[in-house]
Amino acid sequence: MSVTDKMWDAITTVIKMNDKVERVAATMVAQQRKLESLTERVIRLETALEIALSRGGGGKQGR
Repeated sequence: MSVTDKMWDAITTVIKMNDKVERVAATMVAQQRKLESLTERVIRLETALEIALSRGGGGKQGR
């Protein structure tokens, strides 16, 4: 294998790796958005639960 072939293979490998890194980064961004959305939903559920419990809708009283 000549030096030119080795350089070409190295450049090709770097380009492929860059593509994979970009795909992983895009996946991470999508996962972060999903996580933030789920966090917002949990906060809303906690708020609704606290409101319901403060209004006496908790069922058992006087624990």
